[in-house]
Amino acid sequence: MKLMHILFIFFYLALLVSVLISCCFFQKKCKHLKQLAFQDHITQGFNITAFCQEYEKKVLQSPPHTYTIVFMNMKNFKWINEKYGSSMGDQILINLYHILKSQIGDEEFLCRDNSDCFFLCLKEHDPHTIGQRLSSMIEHMNHYSQKTTFEYTFYLGVYLIDDLTINARIAMDRSRIACYQKEAVNFCYFYKKKLSMRLNKEYELNQLFETSLYNHEFQLYFQPKIKLNDHSIVGLEILVRWQHPSLGMIAPSEFIPLFEKSNKICQLDLFVFEQVCKYLHDCQQKQKPIYPISVNLSRIHFKKSNFLEAFSRIKRKYGIPDKWIEFELTEYTFFDKEQRKAVKDAIDEMHQSGFLCSLDDFGVGFSALALLKDFNIDCIKLDREFFIDIENPKAQTIIAGFITLTKELGIKMVAEGIETANQIEILKHCGCEIVQGYYFARPYPLATLESWLDNFKNQF
Repeated sequence: MKLMHILFIFFYLALLVSVLISCCFFQKKCKHLKQLAFQDHITQGFNITAFCQEYEKKVLQSPPHTYTIVFMNMKNFKWINEKYGSSMGDQILINLYHILKSQIGDEEFLCRDNSDCFFLCLKEHDPHTIGQRLSSMIEHMNHYSQKTTFEYTFYLGVYLIDDLTINARIAMDRSRIACYQKEAVNFCYFYKKKLSMRLNKEYELNQLFETSLYNHEFQLYFQPKIKLNDHSIVGLEILVRWQHPSLGMIAPSEFIPLFEKSNKICQLDLFVFEQVCKYLHDCQQKQKPIYPISVNLSRIHFKKSNFLEAFSRIKRKYGIPDKWIEFELTEYTFFDKEQRKAVKDAIDEMHQSGFLCSLDDFGVGFSALALLKDFNIDCIKLDREFFIDIENPKAQTIIAGFITLTKELGIKMVAEGIETANQIEILKHCGCEIVQGYYFARPYPLATLESWLDNFKNQF
């Protein structure tokens, strides 16, 4: 009986020790899980989850216009990582976190987002004060950086919290997308509602692109080029329009820059080019009048060395003779010095493949004459800016000078954007041979173009 009692006590003590050990292990495990859930593994401070939790406790329990979210994105941090290694990069992030932490109040908080970004929640709502505080923070960082020879600069997006119905994630996104603003105030980019509307619109258009391309909602519009001495048609420029079934006509100024950013412009250019080849092939088959056609070619293509192969393949597929199609490049294509060699080689390849090449918007850049010297261009289109104030004697002298120069170089010149009879008369006097613009014809869809062609001779 005594032995049983001893065994029972021993079993009880063993069970108690086991429970205590399990409790300690469980507490450590919980602490570790909490760290994983709420602690940034580099700075040991708040992570995004903890930041959002604090937002609910502090911001959503305060009146509107009390707090502000700041997004701080360090410039050139990847360069630091590549040059000095990730250990140095991590140490910099830790130091910057502690500097920021020392610069905020008890009712304010911050966290590190992925890599080199920080979010701050400041109890401020005055843009001027916010700018001063952020400037002071960056000054403190650069005081520290004197020891490491780095100078820290940041993109600063600011959302003045005025809507307490949104959660922390949306508020943080608003501070992040504020950096898409074109203009800064006190070196900070402040969120504006219309910015979200624009980004949402851009997202929508990007999402619609593939379906619209498949459904042929991108339509070709043709604008004739007219020879002044006999009013003959010497060519057609192709312009693309987006006719969406529910959104209606979407202006090129809305989608062309957007698709250049997303690289969808290359796909669109190829689509337009193939439609042009189909049109020319159809004209051949039906023995209709055929006019040389110019198509716009985005500067984005030149990032890929062999991009012309796709165009040449389509040209051969439809049996298009050489010199029927001209690529129009804007001056901006030539502004990137690193890309100029690629552009020059591509123009030579265009000629070898049977294409012509023209320079659009000529004269608006700083290197217009150098382009004529360095690149084998077949035609230039003098920008409409030269003709707005065409009665100005200086403008006429410049126009006449360009016309003389291009003739001596064996380059065709087209005056674009011509809208008045007065412009026509002065251009004739200056020796201009070819014009394009609303005076003679707007850009027309194919059906309208054909009726316009039938009536053109009777109009002029």
